[in-house]
Amino acid sequence: MIEFVIAFLCTVLALVGVLWTGLRWRIKRRRALHLGLVGVSVCLLVWTIIAALDLGTGYDLDSAGRIYPVHMFLARLATLGLLLPVVTGLVTLRTGKQHRYHRQGALAAFSLIVLAAITGIWMILAATPYPAGV
Repeated sequence: MIEFVIAFLCTVLALVGVLWTGLRWRIKRRRALHLGLVGVSVCLLVWTIIAALDLGTGYDLDSAGRIYPVHMFLARLATLGLLLPVVTGLVTLRTGKQHRYHRQGALAAFSLIVLAAITGIWMILAATPYPAGV
């Protein structure tokens, strides 16, 4: 549980940094920081997903009810949704102009991540933990 919380908080901080530097994209040194934070965020997101999967093994997730499939759908959609800002970001780098679709895609992906996080927390709180040592 502690590993997941640390990974989750680090990922949130990195994503907030990505959003903040992305909104100040025109400043060249912030652009480099933005790109670096994107890479860090992806790595942290992978760590968070691995920690979440490990955390889930300690719970009967089916006992959480309907929130379990809702969370899994949103989590997969959020992960897939990251492709949009990546692709539009590459176009932005190539053209040198900030593309409005990049901002919209990034905000949509961030929103999906937030929804997946909320439903994930809800799911864990609703699920029955397995007895220790089983």
